[in-house]
Amino acid sequence: MISSSETIGNPGAPVGRAIWQTLLLAAGFLVLVAVSALSVILVDRAREDNDWVVHTVEVENQISTLLLRIRTTESAARGYLLTEEQRFLAEYSASASNVHSDIDELIKLAGDNPVQIANSNRLREPVQARLDEFERAIGYAKRHDTAGGIAMLRSSDTGEAVRRIEDVAGQLRAEEERLFALRTETADRTERLASIVTVVGSGLVILLAGISVFLVRRSTRARDEAEAALRDSNLNLEATVDERTTDLREANNEIQRFAYIVSHDLRSPLVNIMGFTSELEELRTDIFKRIAGLHLAATAEAALPETGSDAEPALESQDKQLLSNFSEALEFIKSSIAKMDRLISAILNLTREGRREFDPVRIDVRELIEAIVTTVAHQSAEAEAQIHIEPLPDITSDRLALEQIFSNLIDNALKYLKPGVPGEISVRGRTKLGYAIFDVTDNGRGIDPKDHQRIFDLFRRAGLQDKPGQGIGLAHVRTLVRRLGGTMSVASELDKGSTFTVTLPVKWNANQRNRDS
Repeated sequence: MISSSETIGNPGAPVGRAIWQTLLLAAGFLVLVAVSALSVILVDRAREDNDWVVHTVEVENQISTLLLRIRTTESAARGYLLTEEQRFLAEYSASASNVHSDIDELIKLAGDNPVQIANSNRLREPVQARLDEFERAIGYAKRHDTAGGIAMLRSSDTGEAVRRIEDVAGQLRAEEERLFALRTETADRTERLASIVTVVGSGLVILLAGISVFLVRRSTRARDEAEAALRDSNLNLEATVDERTTDLREANNEIQRFAYIVSHDLRSPLVNIMGFTSELEELRTDIFKRIAGLHLAATAEAALPETGSDAEPALESQDKQLLSNFSEALEFIKSSIAKMDRLISAILNLTREGRREFDPVRIDVRELIEAIVTTVAHQSAEAEAQIHIEPLPDITSDRLALEQIFSNLIDNALKYLKPGVPGEISVRGRTKLGYAIFDVTDNGRGIDPKDHQRIFDLFRRAGLQDKPGQGIGLAHVRTLVRRLGGTMSVASELDKGSTFTVTLPVKWNANQRNRDS
């Protein structure tokens, strides 16, 4: 007996038992198949052997029928000779006409045995001779010489024809008796073999069944002990999982609060930087006017211009280069500030979206997609793109999240079309096993397969960076899809377009939310 500790501590034990049980079942199945096949073969063989035995009996019966027919013909002829009644003559004629038919039937039945065919053919001549004798006797009677006919028949009873008929008939019977004994022995042997196979096969099946019962009972005991140990482990595991889940939920909430606070607090110094940058931009003119004035004063070529004058100072080449570098630096600072502002806004939006509770409602997805397509009609017209909406299944989900998912995918499809090529974008859907599968396909520039995962990372972008964006859209979309209990994938190659596949539950409820996303 295997204890639960052995079962849990030794993973090979259940595997070994499973292998032995599988082998045992396979052996039992093979035994059943072999016994069944042999039984069918032997039963079929026994039936054939019995058919041959019956066939031998039929041949013997036909021999007896032929001899009886000859005797019947002889009796009818003698009756006519003795009584001259027409009924005996009619019986004689009917019987004599069937004698050769009986010989033909005998040859037909003995067609499997050349010896019997030859013997049957040997009967024709003496039988015909005997029939001729009967016919001559009848002729005597018709000439009213009954005594002569009777005498002739009496003399022929020990004649050559009768002797040959008896001799050939004896040979036919002897051959059939030999075949009957041989075929009976063969049939008995086949039946005995079938019985032996059945008994041995049944014994093996019973033995295998007993071993199977033993192994099943032992496995059942081991399973019960393992289940008891597993229940104990599950109780501890559930408590651990609940504790870890609580910790994870608190950590997730803390991360969201932290992201919100950090993003919010980053705005304060960013606003200060934006303010000082604006002041620097306003001071730029005054600073370089003073530089120009100081230069003129030093060279005594002109008086110092007033600070508030709008006249453009005349700068030296070095000062003009300094002004250009100063302006370029300010523009760089302003673009960096704008990018930082957009990133902070995106982080705040992601944080707010992570805290938003989803509200599952019944959604006509086609109507939702048509509304999105209407909002991007101007973009699609500029890109000379056609957006095709194929039949889409309705689902129960969060409408706002669904709008954000498809808006982002359609907007990306329009944004990354190939220049100079009319755009073709299609949205289609189908259902399978309780899930709705949506495909957004385009004929755009495509995505290198090595970047398929990169595009879903936060703040990561792939390919030529000639379009505005922060690398947040697809990451946000995948997060929404996961929270809705679904999955998202992409199939794409460079210059061959892309297909984004979104799989969502047909009937989603808030309890299906993926809390880990």
